[in-house]
Amino acid sequence: MDIPRLQPDLTFPRLKAISGDIDFAFKAKRAALGPHITQKWGWDEEFQRDVHMRRYQEKPFFEVKKAELRLGTVSFQAFSDHVRFGEFYLFPEFQRQGTGSRILQHCLQLADSLSLPVRLEYLIWNPVGSLYRRFGFLDVGHSDIHCFMERPPRK
Repeated sequence: MDIPRLQPDLTFPRLKAISGDIDFAFKAKRAALGPHITQKWGWDEEFQRDVHMRRYQEKPFFEVKKAELRLGTVSFQAFSDHVRFGEFYLFPEFQRQGTGSRILQHCLQLADSLSLPVRLEYLIWNPVGSLYRRFGFLDVGHSDIHCFMERPPRK
């Protein structure tokens, strides 16, 4: 499932399995998530690239674009019983401007149109959890490093 345009100015082209797209997605991850990984374990470039490649092969990645600006990435995948939201990385210069909230709301509306709950996970010490809670996500489980959340569908 593709992510439709978010009026007036955001588009979500699907990233391809080509080096330029893979590298762009990795740069977005490193810029947005890197500080949260580094504070716990440090940054191991080779390990992080390996993890990134596995995730990139497992799910669709979409670029977040505003005109010609490349703001970051998001993954959005519909299954029969839920929608999976993740790999949501905005470059720091585009954070804290409401863009992330707009994108999240847009994706939640898509899931609601399918009458499906949305599931995600994030690093427990990443402050992004407060954003997800504001949008109705509930904690459904934890591991040593991840918080698992779900938002029920809304009518």
